[in-house]
Amino acid sequence: MSHFADRLADAVREKGNPVLVGLDPRAAQIPDALKPDDENPEAIAAAFTQFCKGVIDTVAPLVPAVKPQAAFFEQYGAPGFAALQETVDYAKAKGLIVLLDGKRNDIGSTATAYAQGLIGGTKGSPMNADALTVSPYLGDDSLLPFVETCKEREAGIFVLVKTSNPGGGMFQDLVADGKPIYRHVAEYVEQRSVDTLGSGNYGLVGAVVGATYPEQLAELRETMSHVWILIPGFGSQGGTAADVAAGFDADGLGAIVNNSRGIIFAYSRSPYDERFGQARWQDAVEAATLDMIEALRTETPAGQLKK
Repeated sequence: MSHFADRLADAVREKGNPVLVGLDPRAAQIPDALKPDDENPEAIAAAFTQFCKGVIDTVAPLVPAVKPQAAFFEQYGAPGFAALQETVDYAKAKGLIVLLDGKRNDIGSTATAYAQGLIGGTKGSPMNADALTVSPYLGDDSLLPFVETCKEREAGIFVLVKTSNPGGGMFQDLVADGKPIYRHVAEYVEQRSVDTLGSGNYGLVGAVVGATYPEQLAELRETMSHVWILIPGFGSQGGTAADVAAGFDADGLGAIVNNSRGIIFAYSRSPYDERFGQARWQDAVEAATLDMIEALRTETPAGQLKK
């Protein structure tokens, strides 16, 4: 057996860092050399595949995992779906753990269909991701089909608990029975994770908690002591290494920190634009990744993972 939480911990230890590279391709922002001549879905999807493979080739020796954002592919219909699947397959072939950011959910058989199609883990599925982001809004009966699929396929899910966007608090911060909704969700996630523990301290059910809310991140690390936390919001959304420090356990595990635009489009951002430019966009990706690794090692408990 290869428990997802154990595999993730092993991958983080092996690479010596918790960096998660988000694959969010945008036609207007990929390097000019890769931009398609035509604006049809087939051409754009092919360009996305080439771009994402280039990113994966660069980061695979450096980081434990990548996170394709399904929406950027799916907007181009069938060619986009095919590009997403090829990207997932390529990343897994390179030894990376793939967390698919799809934020799916529904009830009963529909939730089961989402889980069966998108989550593959070590057993395989049409999309074959190792883990999937899911929404908790529909409640327990919508989440359990995902948990059961994860058990069967040695995979994981990451439940939205406290998201990084400014509007997230509109519902997540509402108080019910004396505590905010996000705390209710966190306590549920913790219990489901305890129910699915691997050989270490963590279960199959993870949480999404944004870097843009460091105080709540610290609170939720205490609440969810058996939960892997996926932390978005680093970099372009304003989150810093210091902001995510509270998401880790004492051994530097328990959190994986996502950076999308700040890494994959680094060639167009200071200070990498002047150093590398478009012609060396992959060198810019590498430099931005290494800088993030160093920042996390310096300012968070992840420094204990250093090889």
